[in-house]
Amino acid sequence: MNQPGSAILLYCTAAAAVLIYLPFLVVAYNRLSVGYDMSAPRAMFDKLPPYAQRATWAHQNSFETFLVFAVAALMAYVTGQNSSLATGSAIAFVVARLLYSVFYIFNIPLGRSLMFAIGSLCSGTLFVLSLLSTNNPATLL
Repeated sequence: MNQPGSAILLYCTAAAAVLIYLPFLVVAYNRLSVGYDMSAPRAMFDKLPPYAQRATWAHQNSFETFLVFAVAALMAYVTGQNSSLATGSAIAFVVARLLYSVFYIFNIPLGRSLMFAIGSLCSGTLFVLSLLSTNNPATLL
């Protein structure tokens, strides 16, 4: 049975899903300001200001990293990970991804790269914790 601390893994997964669309709000606002063309929505990309183009890239990258994190977090949840390392990794991922989008939109490459690395490390930590616990059947009870 999963312990209450492991519920944080599920909350963080939901929060990470919401964060996918945060940069898109910037894109949506700018699409409206340049005139949204329903027949060619991607054609307007070149008309967007640079920060809105970066918001588009942050939005797209958020989909990519969410898939890895969601699998890692759900593996951790299923294997009953409720350690401070597991919950801290999940929370740190959400914070890192929020800051990743902010740094990307404001064109701060070093901050963006650091947040990407931290997010990747957090997902990797959850994978490792989950896999280590599968070698010890007592942790699954």
